[in-house]
Amino acid sequence: MYLIVGLGNPDKKYEKTFHNMGYIAVGDCAEAFDVKFKKKECESSVAEAFFGGEKIILARPLTYMNNSGRAVKQLMAKYKITEDKLLVIYDDYDLPKGKVRIRASGSAGTHNGMRSIIGETGLTNFARIRIGIRDDVDIPIINYVLSEVRKEDYELFGEACKKAGEAAATFAKGEDIEKVMCKFN
Repeated sequence: MYLIVGLGNPDKKYEKTFHNMGYIAVGDCAEAFDVKFKKKECESSVAEAFFGGEKIILARPLTYMNNSGRAVKQLMAKYKITEDKLLVIYDDYDLPKGKVRIRASGSAGTHNGMRSIIGETGLTNFARIRIGIRDDVDIPIINYVLSEVRKEDYELFGEACKKAGEAAATFAKGEDIEKVMCKFN
């Protein structure tokens, strides 16, 4: 069983913000499996898919970004997800806008949602897909990540989220994370 988590904030006002790249990308992953987010459980909106007899849980935590770890911990416990079957998708201010980077493990970096997941679960050896959002702006990071993506950048970020969703679907279909990295990085 796999758990694919897209980080974001649940309110409509955050829908088109940089901090919702994970929500958008996990939505693209759900489209790849032709499933919808219909269930609410473990403080998350959840979709269930199957591939090759394997169950795949797709989740959008409803805890807001800074408490994402609470939902991830609950989902991992409920579905008995091991660290090697977890993948988290999120925005990353440390990468240039539109870049997609996949890693097999790592730290939280500057991302509070990832800090929450690592803090709640005590794990760092899980796959992650980062979608770059950095741009040349002169505003505090917290204001930037919660700002709306400019219309002229919709296509760039749409393509990045689609690529991240496709990479997540490939991982959930049982492809080794190293191979996913080679294919999509």
